Amino acid sequence: MIDKSVLPPYARALDMDIVDEIDGAPVIGMPFADRVQGRPGFLHGGAISGLLEIAAIAAIHQALRAKGSDSNIKQVNVTVDFMRGGLNQMTYAVGEVTRLGRTMANVEARAWQEDRDKPIAMGYMHYLIKAKRAG
Repeated sequence: MIDKSVLPPYARALDMDIVDEIDGAPVIGMPFADRVQGRPGFLHGGAISGLLEIAAIAAIHQALRAKGSDSNIKQVNVTVDFMRGGLNQMTYAVGEVTRLGRTMANVEARAWQEDRDKPIAMGYMHYLIKAKRAG
């Protein structure tokens, strides 16, 4: 299973956890709770966006570790497309690294609830890869 240390404090604050993996990428689960609710009975768009971002970060760290790298990443830009409202139930997300270059990574993240083929949102993110400084 994937190392849960890739999850930042924000993910833990929203009770996100690594619940599975798909093609080596961590699947992040987020339970419905008051802290992620927007309008009654629905997920807040910010919580969905945060879940997509955490899935993307976890996927990049996994891909970098597979290459033997412990480089830092810095988000350059994000686009989120909302497809349907997130309901009062468990929500999942996974990131797919579509390009991992020397200095840039592109990630596509998908969030869903009951059916992975019916996403509630998609995120497209670009990250700068920066080698850690010695010392």
